[in-house]
Amino acid sequence: MATSVSTVKTDHASRYLQQLCKHWSHRFSVEFDPAAGKVPFSPENSLDLAAEPGGLVMTLTVGNPEDLERMQNVVADHLKRFAFREELDVSWSAHASKA
Repeated sequence: MATSVSTVKTDHASRYLQQLCKHWSHRFSVEFDPAAGKVPFSPENSLDLAAEPGGLVMTLTVGNPEDLERMQNVVADHLKRFAFREELDVSWSAHASKA
């Protein structure tokens, strides 16, 4: 299992959180409110989102570490598509997984 975190600076964190969750709710059992969301891509892969003042915190967990980079790119590409009016910096960092 591998986990990575990205804190994206934006004043529109709640808006993007909700857009991402609504987008993926057509395929997955997404849970969200204006402050937090969870996208279970599969039993092994999930994305947790938290809207904080000044930023969107995204925590990505994957069962197979080899899938981490691909999933990071998928999440970042979707966020950037919704935030096309802003130039967001999405940088992921390794995070100790909960075992």
